[in-house]
Amino acid sequence: MSDVNFIVREPLLDPAQRVIGFQLSWQSGAKNAEMDVSTLSSLMSFVAAEFHDDEKGFLLGDSLIFLEAVPGLLQAEGLRQLSAKNTVLIFSKRYFGDPASLEAIKELRTLGFGICLRNADISALERSFFSLITHMEVQLDASNLASQAKMYAALKQSNVQMVARNVGSWQDFDACAALGLCSFVGKLHLTPRPNLTQKGLNTTQTTILQLMEMIRKNADIQQLETVVKRDAALAYKLLRYINSAGFGLRTEIQSLKHAVTILGYSPLYRWLSLLLATASTNGNSPVLLETAIIRGRFAEMLGQPFMSKTEAENLFVAGMFSLLDRLLGLPMEEVLSSIQLPEAVVEALVSRSGAFGPYLALAEACELNSMLVQSLAESLKINHDDVNKAHLSALVWAKNIASA
Repeated sequence: MSDVNFIVREPLLDPAQRVIGFQLSWQSGAKNAEMDVSTLSSLMSFVAAEFHDDEKGFLLGDSLIFLEAVPGLLQAEGLRQLSAKNTVLIFSKRYFGDPASLEAIKELRTLGFGICLRNADISALERSFFSLITHMEVQLDASNLASQAKMYAALKQSNVQMVARNVGSWQDFDACAALGLCSFVGKLHLTPRPNLTQKGLNTTQTTILQLMEMIRKNADIQQLETVVKRDAALAYKLLRYINSAGFGLRTEIQSLKHAVTILGYSPLYRWLSLLLATASTNGNSPVLLETAIIRGRFAEMLGQPFMSKTEAENLFVAGMFSLLDRLLGLPMEEVLSSIQLPEAVVEALVSRSGAFGPYLALAEACELNSMLVQSLAESLKINHDDVNKAHLSALVWAKNIASA
């Protein structure tokens, strides 16, 4: 492994498409390549440092973090720094056949870590391992769904959770969901569902776009308040977001006028872009929404050292809007025609060009396990440590917002 490592993430979805965890790994060009103890330990140390606070504890709430593991990690420093109850270690089946490795796995389970079994023979049910594991990876066979359904029904009588791997289509995801399986979905959530009905803007979203245009034109605060008061739920949600842990204010904001007095107009525009996405009624929105929030915050944090506060906030808007077409069920051209955005934001959204384009492209590349990550980071003169810190910090920030 190179000393220059970038973290990539893969979301774990429940049957309702909610993100319940992530697998985090160092980027690797080799498919299914197993990393050594030192490399895996360094990942664990980095993840533990970014997700732990001495006062708050684990910063991702009840989310699970899945990490590749080998038995030699038992004595690794990185392992001891992780939140055991939120961490699931993935072991290949072959380790369960080696007595020394099996003892290490037993000790890890005693310490409270989740254990996920990979490469198991589902038809044989591997019941001898059930007392040691919390999760088992399964490979969906769409051609033989009936017999698989019987096996999974039997497995549900145990406490072991079945997790589908390599779910490559929405049809396969729906089959997994029908069986009650959670699924690692790679980049499937970024792929539109076929024949999805175009939904358009709902009333709340139309109001939000009106507010965003008014802010762009520096409308009087009283005019803004008049519009916001038409939708009590919108006003409540806006204040919830502004007062959330994601903003880090010391003073609680009591009203829209108070927000503008304390923050100015520019941050308010940023929060309205977030509200626009959360007001979606698209059935695919839970995972897409969280991805958009992470992407927006990730891009913003990447740009903060190199630009003004207002420009960085516009980077957040670019990240949020980059998935708004999927969230609203509208073509991007129609989304962009509905609101006037800064030219740099439009360039980033349309062609990943201009001042903001490379930051947005870098945030996306970390979602896709793209080998462009390093070249994009180098072009922006951002080192790998700063990219990784911004990435994990964005995950924490998004969780805070989601709970607001």
